[in-house]
Parts: sequence; structure tokens; C-alpha cells
Amino acid sequence: MALRRALIFLGPPGAGKGTQAKQVAQRFQVPHLSTGDMLREAVTRGTELGRLAKPIMERGELVPDQIVMGMVEERLAQPDAAGGFIFDGFPRTVPQAEQLDAILDRRGYGRPLVVEFFVDSEILIRRLSGRWTCSVGGETYNVYDRPPKVPGVCDRDGGKLIQRSDDTPEIVKERLAAYDRKTKPLADYYRKRGVLETVDGSESVEDVGRALGEIFKRAEGRNGHL
Repeated sequence: MALRRALIFLGPPGAGKGTQAKQVAQRFQVPHLSTGDMLREAVTRGTELGRLAKPIMERGELVPDQIVMGMVEERLAQPDAAGGFIFDGFPRTVPQAEQLDAILDRRGYGRPLVVEFFVDSEILIRRLSGRWTCSVGGETYNVYDRPPKVPGVCDRDGGKLIQRSDDTPEIVKERLAAYDRKTKPLADYYRKRGVLETVDGSESVEDVGRALGEIFKRAEGRNGHL
């Protein structure tokens, strides 16, 4: 099974889309793309768009869509994206989705396959507010569902576990509310285009992976390729 198209994963923070995107990218041998990585790469390489973005990023401001979409088109022109690619958490708004559709058409990818990861808000709050990360190796734990053997200490390398400042329950609730406001119209946009599928992100990593596999089989049957 080959990908040969754009695959877009939508879902709130903590829904598990990043974990699945890495696995699917490995399975199909296609790039797993994030706009943050693209922006940093363009700045490092000193491209024209990177030079425009650098002062904006240094001020901590949002990079305008015009620059972001230009970087997306540049990235999709690279040879490793010819067989398809996965976007994780992008696009974030309907205008971005419309511009991305135009880019995909221009580059011959056709319509994307969009998967929305649905998880109950109470589960997301538990996942995110219980998340602690090793300051040395980056190993992730959850005090509720996957605690370390010794509180505050990484099992693997003994590093100190730290919590992101935006993973407190109060801030998590704000992040989820902001996601709902911005992204519901995006899911509706893709649903109307007939390209949206949903998976239950509250299931285990293995079960979600199997559900994605079924979605890919159905898509392959409809289009002759995924």
C-alpha cells in the first residue's frame, strides 16, 4: 500500500495524533511534517521566507499565513514528499485549509485524507495534566496511567522529571477550549468536502493504529491508492 497523497491528522492536544503520525510516516516511508519544524529549518537555511520569518519569530509573534503557506509549498517541492506526506496539527484554520487545498491541486496530490482524533475532554485533561517529561532523555510519563517507578525520577536514566508550564489543569482547559473554537469549523470544512474520517483517540495506541489501518484500506478501495 502506497500513500501518494496528503494525510492530515487533526485533534486536540493530548489526543495522540503525534504518536500515530510518527508510526504512519515510518510505515509508508514519507515525511512527517510540522510547520514549526519548517519555519525553524527555513530560518536555519537562510531562505528568503526564513529571513522574513526570523524577526517575527524572535518577537514571539505568529508568522503570517502568507509566509507559512509559502514555506509549505517549498517543502512539498522537495523530493522526499513526492510519495505523500503527513501533516500533524496543520492546517489550523479554514483559510489555511483552503490555501493548502490549492497547493495540493497545483502539485498534483489531489484531495487530502483527513483524520480527526476524538477524545473526551476529561480524558485529555487527565492525560495532559498528568504528563511529566525527563529533563535528560525526553522520556514521557503520566502520573495517572504510566507513572515512573520512583516519583519524579526517570526509570531509564535517572533524570529529573519536569512538567510543561502549560500542562497544569487550568491551562489545559483553556487550551482545549481554544482548540474547539478554532478547529470545529476546520473539521466541518473537511466533512463537507467528504474527506474527513474520525478515530477514537481514547483507545490504546495499538487499537488506534488498527483503526487507522482500516481507514487506509477503505481509502485505497475508493481511490485505487491511499
